[in-house]
Amino acid sequence: MRLPLLLPPELTAEQQILYRSMRAGIASSFNAFKVIREDGALMGPWNAYLHEPTIGTTTWDLTKAINQIATLPKTVREIAVLVVGARYRCAFEIYAHVAMAQGLGMPLAQLATICAALKPTNLGAEENLGYDIAHALCAGGALPEPLYQMGVTTFGQRGMNEMTYLVGLYSMIAITLNAFDAPVPERE
Repeated sequence: MRLPLLLPPELTAEQQILYRSMRAGIASSFNAFKVIREDGALMGPWNAYLHEPTIGTTTWDLTKAINQIATLPKTVREIAVLVVGARYRCAFEIYAHVAMAQGLGMPLAQLATICAALKPTNLGAEENLGYDIAHALCAGGALPEPLYQMGVTTFGQRGMNEMTYLVGLYSMIAITLNAFDAPVPERE
């Protein structure tokens, strides 16, 4: 871990505002895994956000905005995030989103395969397409036209937009977590 965890009493006024917003968001959307230490310190990307509150606030606002426009099935979203996590070999992202996917009832064998940067053979049609789009976006270059058109046909333009923003956001988060070598907390 390259950035020390910040304790609530040590935070500046600007950090305190961001901290309170993130705590509320964690309680409502990111509670399937451990992210708050007993002393109140935030772990994972939230700690990095607190170290640079201007960037952290903007990134947190983007995260909330993408969640507000969510139209994709939750399983498709989790598959996309796990494809990103596997692409960047981001331990914290994999840890967090495997927990979220398990909470949705996704089979452990599917999750293990995705985390190994492989495609499960038993995904449903929407999950299969979500995997393919996320994988292609992570590979770089323009998204192939047939894949883009399938995404729009299946998920609608707004869903395709969401998928694009989701993969971009979680790529940035994975790079941030990897740069600062964010540790994975023990599972409860």
